[in-house]
Amino acid sequence: MVLEKINNRLFKGIGASPGIVIGKARIADRSRVAIIEVLITDTEVPAEIDRFNKSLQEAKDELKAFKEQIASTKGLEHLYVIDTHLLILEDSMLTSETVQFIQSEKINAEAALKRTLKKFIKVFSGIEDEYLRERSTDVETVIERVLRNMVGKRHDLISEAEGRVIIVAHDLSPADILQIDKEKVIGFITDLGGRTSHTAILSRSLEIPAVIGLERITSEVSDGDPLILDGKAGLVIINPDEETFRDYLQKKQYYEYRERELLKLRDLPAETMDGYRIKLKGNVEFSEEISSIKKHGGEGVGLYRTEMLFLNRMSLPGEEEQFLAYSAAVRQMLPYPVTIRTLDVGGDKFVPDLNLDDELNPALGLRAIRLSLRQPDLFKTQLRAILRASALGKVKIFFPMISGVTEIREAKVFLEEAKRELQQASLPFDEEIEIGIMIETPSAVLIADLLAREVDFFSVGTNDLIQYSLAIDRTNEHLSGLYEPLHPAVLRSLKMVADAAHAAGINVCICGEMASEPTYLPILLGLGYEELSMNAVSIPEVKKVLRRCSKSEAEKLAAQLLNFATAAEVESYLQGQITARYSDSID
Repeated sequence: MVLEKINNRLFKGIGASPGIVIGKARIADRSRVAIIEVLITDTEVPAEIDRFNKSLQEAKDELKAFKEQIASTKGLEHLYVIDTHLLILEDSMLTSETVQFIQSEKINAEAALKRTLKKFIKVFSGIEDEYLRERSTDVETVIERVLRNMVGKRHDLISEAEGRVIIVAHDLSPADILQIDKEKVIGFITDLGGRTSHTAILSRSLEIPAVIGLERITSEVSDGDPLILDGKAGLVIINPDEETFRDYLQKKQYYEYRERELLKLRDLPAETMDGYRIKLKGNVEFSEEISSIKKHGGEGVGLYRTEMLFLNRMSLPGEEEQFLAYSAAVRQMLPYPVTIRTLDVGGDKFVPDLNLDDELNPALGLRAIRLSLRQPDLFKTQLRAILRASALGKVKIFFPMISGVTEIREAKVFLEEAKRELQQASLPFDEEIEIGIMIETPSAVLIADLLAREVDFFSVGTNDLIQYSLAIDRTNEHLSGLYEPLHPAVLRSLKMVADAAHAAGINVCICGEMASEPTYLPILLGLGYEELSMNAVSIPEVKKVLRRCSKSEAEKLAAQLLNFATAAEVESYLQGQITARYSDSID
């Protein structure tokens, strides 16, 4: 969308990575290759298959060479995303589907590969979860690389950018992001992309300011155009006037000053003025993000989402592949713990190997722990991999979407079986590994006291808990106004869970979006939460507010808020208290 502003052209997109930068545009050609479908004869089929296989191998060779380059220049922690793309290229279904289209439809290799891509995208498009749906962009990126090789279209190298420029592209791959030299490229903007794409996640991990999902920014910007990029607000201004330039120069200076000041808190304890300590941890999708947790003062991984290992592919990952991924995270996070969540996704669409039927309501269907319990081989393979990783450092394991005691007991049976199998194979693991559950359903809240007897810790997924408690689809733009974290039902649920955990003597953590919002910190502190897990860049800001809080005052505030009847009343009172007590701590 374009918003008119005097002497400026202002575009609104998705703020993928925070930061304000001012520089000149550098256009990088990442437009999709135009493919024409051409019919071929029977005699031409072998040549087209051979051409496809050669282009596929060329793409593999490019990524392997790039992987070696990155390993020597930027270290090993960012290589996993390249491995993910290599796995896509090596997926047998990618090859077999394309070859089948060439043979059965008698079409050229480019058109056959494009049809395969459309089939893959259709699989991903039915997934409700935004993060999981975004994994289709990885498949598109990889297949686009093969298509470019087929038609001889050169890849512009981001590493060749000169000067302090802002890259403008239709889309950028994780490999593109890893090429960026921050002395030359100060930010990037793209037509495509979502906040949970690998490109966005990497940009945050590497702290490269970025705005994505601008739809048609490449058709609006020319090489050399002056640009302002505000990665927090998701704004891009083309050809800013003098007044706007000065305004954003001041904003940039303040932002950078504030970030420097916040980072000074990295090594200070996360404790209140009256000495109450809590742990601030990070949520991650892959191990590349762990360096950012350390930089921002996090004390471990509170939520390691394992879903990405099962996506971008048409077959299930094996035990060894999963073990390598988990162990990389454990080693990088030492000496702090890594809390790994078992697979949390519906199985009807994301991996055809499971052969599950479509569901009318996947959000309430066979997903998360329900899927794992129905797929013992899949579940125990993952459990064995996690257990093996626990021999390398402190690992905790927890199960998603638990709605009753029966589910957790069944999950523990599989865990014990996995332990026995490793013992028989003489493979080491932590015999005393801590077991937890996600609290994200109303039923789990109501029987939290019973569930607490079964586990070592609770982790509250506020995103889904709010959605299920209020019967609100959080991805539905028409209902966004009804998605209320401060709804009295939500606050009372959070109190019930914390009280049940304390009564049973187990730890309780928040790992949903509420944890990263500094305004909510006094509430969560007052309700008795001992750990908060969030995106890494939020840790210093939350710590700053925490160090201005008093535990006793926070408890009084939480008790007062529980008496209000509406979310609006809660928010109004809370804002008044924030303004009076913490206005200099929260921006």
